[in-house]
Amino acid sequence: MYEDGTMNAIHAALSRLRASDPVAAAAIAPGPLASGIEDSGVRFAAVGGPLEERWTQALRELSACIHPFAGSEPTLSEGGVYHGAWIESTATINTEVLSRFAPAVTRATHELFATHQRPDGLMPYKVTADGPGYGQIQIVTPLARSVWNHYLLTGRDRSYLRTMFDAMARMDSWLASNRDTRGTDGVEAFCTFDTGHDLSPRFWGVADRCPDGDASRYDTSNPLVPFIAPDLTANVACQRRYLAIIAEELDEDPAQWRERADVSEAALWSECFDEPDGTFYDRDATGAPVRVQSDVLLRVLACEIGDDTFFTDALNRYLMNTGKFFAGYGFTSIALDDPRFDRDFSRNSWGGPSNYLSAIRAPHAFEAHGRFVELGLATMPLLAAATVADRFPQCVDPWSGEPGFTETYSPAIAWFIDAVERSFGIMPRPTGELWISTLTPTRLDHGAAATAVAYSRTHDGVRYEVAADDSRAEVWRNGELWIECPRGWRLVLGAAGELAEVVGLVATGVPGQLRLHGVGKDVNVELDLEGNQRVAFGTDALGTDALGTDALGTDAIVTSRPDAVVTPRT
Repeated sequence: MYEDGTMNAIHAALSRLRASDPVAAAAIAPGPLASGIEDSGVRFAAVGGPLEERWTQALRELSACIHPFAGSEPTLSEGGVYHGAWIESTATINTEVLSRFAPAVTRATHELFATHQRPDGLMPYKVTADGPGYGQIQIVTPLARSVWNHYLLTGRDRSYLRTMFDAMARMDSWLASNRDTRGTDGVEAFCTFDTGHDLSPRFWGVADRCPDGDASRYDTSNPLVPFIAPDLTANVACQRRYLAIIAEELDEDPAQWRERADVSEAALWSECFDEPDGTFYDRDATGAPVRVQSDVLLRVLACEIGDDTFFTDALNRYLMNTGKFFAGYGFTSIALDDPRFDRDFSRNSWGGPSNYLSAIRAPHAFEAHGRFVELGLATMPLLAAATVADRFPQCVDPWSGEPGFTETYSPAIAWFIDAVERSFGIMPRPTGELWISTLTPTRLDHGAAATAVAYSRTHDGVRYEVAADDSRAEVWRNGELWIECPRGWRLVLGAAGELAEVVGLVATGVPGQLRLHGVGKDVNVELDLEGNQRVAFGTDALGTDALGTDALGTDAIVTSRPDAVVTPRT
């Protein structure tokens, strides 16, 4: 407080946070979402601007996407015009986010697809109130990664892990038997809907659906199909790497899965990678590359393909290039300089407009290579647009951020609550870390900016709160001030709750003082933190016990020197 007794913006946000009840504010009925939010202690408050109201609306609309169907427990549906759960999104990346807010819904959604697996091993591409659908495969995000991360975040339930592992192993066998007709070790697309790339010029001349709704067949009269598909092949490569991890956890030999993953990845590079262009293309049945630069690249990168050098090249040439995929709002689905680019965002289209599914998949690609700043540069304009929008759509106008096709779309809702938590909230990680981020939304356009925000979460029995304005942040632990730092830093807590690392989230860098308060004398550390720079503290660098409460120790501070931040460019 100030000397006259008035509160500053940070403490006003903190006070608002502590008085909030998100379940009541969003009118969420008793059930797995309400209990998940209450158990996690997640709350959010903003002083000024519409962000808090929009976050509450996101929870309300997320609740509307959770309900039982096909005889299931309450599960997540895709939302909007999509009635049911889709394996490419609802059951993978959406539920991966939902594990932090409603873990019971994530588990039920995963198990829905295992329950409806066919005897021959094919998992449905969707499950609706009318039952499962098997007419295409439509999976480009590895289910095994979502399963593994959920397992780590929710107490390591081996019976769940065993159920999902067995189902995914059978699905892998089905794909190997039915989607490699050319013997390349890649995974083939038989139709447009196999990849979910509706209206993409990638599939001009190819049927939308498999003949007679049979995912094991393609139109043999079409000389172009099947395609060896980069996104389908990368998905299986990544899927197999996580199946190896899961197999080892279940006391099985992981070697066969690692070998299969290596074979899949080798096929991806040999069949689909174009070295002069530095990107991936489908290879059609004539052996020719389908030279359409599309969302395929981001999908492949989100499947953990390529090293840091390759990813940096992809940033420079494509993802951060305003002539390719970096638009005013989101990543476009087709390269901006392609004459086939179609901006129309009023329909379900992967022929140009930005899609929230691309945005929600992006963190897996960027963060694997320590590109936190670049992810933030792509996130903040879209967050501003989403904050002032009248609905949560599938597509947005890459020029203006105006919402487009459909509404109450769960990938957009999940992206929004994830972006809030990832950018200026408190996020538990499958590794056991806890990320406390302070890239506060005080500089958003379109009237979306807040003066100050606050976020809370209970983690391992400890209640954490972060409150920040445009210049500084405070972290509170169990009601006591613990850490102060400048805006634009991420504090990484280790598995024991100690402050293990600080990460720079601002492209131009942020100098400032890290202040720790505890039972011993306070600790002050001056840092000049560059964008993407990671300062890791040795075991005793801050003299910390498991709660980080002691005085400065003797271990050196280990500082990484990142590559230059890749800013938007032409």
